[in-house]
Amino acid sequence: MASSNTLRPPWHFWLIAVTSLVWNCGGPIDWVMTKTHNAGYLAEMTPAQRAWFASYPWWMEAAWALGVWGAIIGSLLLLSRSRFAVPVLEVSLAGLIVVTMYQYGISGMPASLRTPGGVAFTAALWAVAAGLLWFAVRMRGRAILR
Repeated sequence: MASSNTLRPPWHFWLIAVTSLVWNCGGPIDWVMTKTHNAGYLAEMTPAQRAWFASYPWWMEAAWALGVWGAIIGSLLLLSRSRFAVPVLEVSLAGLIVVTMYQYGISGMPASLRTPGGVAFTAALWAVAAGLLWFAVRMRGRAILR
């Protein structure tokens, strides 16, 4: 019988871990391009949209950074089968909670960003973040994460 330290992950562990890394690369790319004011990246935005992003308060910037960088680090920790993936993914989800509350409740998001597609994308972010955290907790409980 294998000890809990030598359990092999099921095949779907690797599929989910790699997919999460690919998916979570989008957040840091968006963050870096927005923070560096990359003209090509921001060209599709209206002046009002660019101004809205530029008006984020420091705590919103911090939450956004924790959300996107936590997601990518959490995915890397998941790939390395580290139990620390769980708390890092929890921090990432907390960042997403603050970002969503700010964007949809506090900030006066421009109507041009409150589209059905934008809302659907936010819902997808929530589904993936919550699902990935659930998966990591489950894998930790099965001793797949060490």
